[in-house]
Amino acid sequence: MTPAMSPALTASPHPASNPASKSASNSASNPFCAIDFGTSNSAVALPGAAPGDAMRLAPVEGAHTTLPTSVFFNTDEHTREFGRAALAAYIDGFDGRLMRSMKSILGSPLAESTTDLGDGSAIRYTEIIGIFLDHLKRSAERCAGASLTRAVLGRPVFFVDEDPRADKLAQDQLEAAARAVGFKEIEFQYEPIAAAFDYESRLTEEGLVLVADIGGGTSDFSLVRVGPQRMTRLARKDDVLAHHGVHVAGTDFDRRVELATILRELGYQSLDPEGREVPNRVYFDLATWHLINTVYTPKRAAELKLMRHLYRDAAHHDRLMRVVDWRLGHALAAHAEEAKIGVSAGGQTMIDLEQVETDLRLAFDDAQLVEAGREETRRIVEAARETVQAAGVAPGAVNALYFTGGSTGLLFLTQALADAFPHAQPVFGDRLASVATGLGIHAQRLFA
Repeated sequence: MTPAMSPALTASPHPASNPASKSASNSASNPFCAIDFGTSNSAVALPGAAPGDAMRLAPVEGAHTTLPTSVFFNTDEHTREFGRAALAAYIDGFDGRLMRSMKSILGSPLAESTTDLGDGSAIRYTEIIGIFLDHLKRSAERCAGASLTRAVLGRPVFFVDEDPRADKLAQDQLEAAARAVGFKEIEFQYEPIAAAFDYESRLTEEGLVLVADIGGGTSDFSLVRVGPQRMTRLARKDDVLAHHGVHVAGTDFDRRVELATILRELGYQSLDPEGREVPNRVYFDLATWHLINTVYTPKRAAELKLMRHLYRDAAHHDRLMRVVDWRLGHALAAHAEEAKIGVSAGGQTMIDLEQVETDLRLAFDDAQLVEAGREETRRIVEAARETVQAAGVAPGAVNALYFTGGSTGLLFLTQALADAFPHAQPVFGDRLASVATGLGIHAQRLFA
């Protein structure tokens, strides 16, 4: 459990300690932005078109205002792709190196080490972070019509739990990467506080809000003190009373759904002629996004073909080999995610597996989803309880639950969290953009 203590923010060399002294002309001639460099998705907020307008999110991939935090170094075509294009190139089977969730390495020994890109060249991980930030910056500059040199960057309450030195190193590494791509004036704000800014702006009295940021890879909780008198303060670190999280989130639910439904049709948990369960490693790899391509190697495919005699039902093995030979693993993972989303609000959907076998379709409903993700739900709710406990606060003292992150669209999950804090008002922010929007609000207070 993380202690109820927050690290200090590092001020820029030119701190914006008195935003009222910033003139409108300075803001116009030296535009600014706010960057949510997220583990799963990233976004950039910019000032509105006219003075006094609210911050807006910049399009960073076509018309999309969020960008999956991914870079693909395509060695076949000697290109770099970002976001959805990076994931598509990787899934399409181009040779190269896909980097995702780069934020998670900050502060670790791995950050300053190098990685092979697959073409004989190597690059430092921190340099890859700089490449991604540069792409975000350039995308925002096209929208702003000007060069951006001032920025608020979001940061978690703890980059590295229970290691203040590594935590400071992580922020320093992120700041260095931002400066390397042209940002000269940089401020940081805690992501959970940023997420709560919109909620705070509607309050008439002080209260405690538990910010639940549940994304693709992690579920993070922060107990934050908010209120109309506090919102004018720029330094808010003391308002984070506790922070805690678990590495359980949306992709874990996808994996459970795929194992419980789709992969059973390929032989998962089926029995061999002697009544033993067939080897399950291939199924876990097919249900784990970054391991799917390892199933397609010639050696692995040959080994799987030799396992045919282990299957009582030959149809299971036939389907498995079609998935391997036709490289359908990522398509199946996408079907599992779509099924999860399709029934998360209640109801039923059909999982269409025509790519694998004609007329192969599976019914899937909300009860199956809840059952598949029962253990993940329990762990996430327990992390929320531990956060409040770490602050020495009774569950009944929490005034609101503020939900952000892509996986808060799972209503059974948010309901389970609401049940754990029955006196708290559930408040739903923009699942993918609440943090970026809140960072924009802070940037406007600092720079405008």
